[in-house]
Amino acid sequence: MKSSRAIVTVSVLSAILGATAYAATDVQEKREEMREEQRDVREKQKEMRKEANEQMQDVSRATKIIGTDVKNMKGEDLGDIKDLVLNPMRGNVVYVVVSYGGLLGMGDKLFAIPWSALRWSADQDYYVLNMDKEALKNAPGFDEDHWPVSTTQWDEQRKQLNQFYRVKP
Repeated sequence: MKSSRAIVTVSVLSAILGATAYAATDVQEKREEMREEQRDVREKQKEMRKEANEQMQDVSRATKIIGTDVKNMKGEDLGDIKDLVLNPMRGNVVYVVVSYGGLLGMGDKLFAIPWSALRWSADQDYYVLNMDKEALKNAPGFDEDHWPVSTTQWDEQRKQLNQFYRVKP
């Protein structure tokens, strides 16, 4: 009788240990499946962002551009796009107006940056300006109350801005 009990006990313990080992293997397999699914989702998201970025380069609504961050090549914040300056005769964007500095929107300096000086970031949701933060602080700019208001004023600034940002007119 004792040997039967021992055999039953050993059998039960073996079954429990076997089930535990099977469950542990099953859990490991499930974890690996989940990791693989997560990698697939991240890859799909990356592809979708890349596609959206490419579409943003071709055609974009002004409301999608205004408010977008601008960063330098190091990923440092250079401000955000406050407005677009258009050439109505040609029908294209000439400048983006970037706001930088100040505190809580007060005292910001505005910069008219040639549209061609900006590049849409490859994997992110911002524009890239190849410029150091300190250089931007010294860039020609204006305040909210003193926008260039005439074609003549914009033309006067155009040479200076194109030279500063190293772009061809």
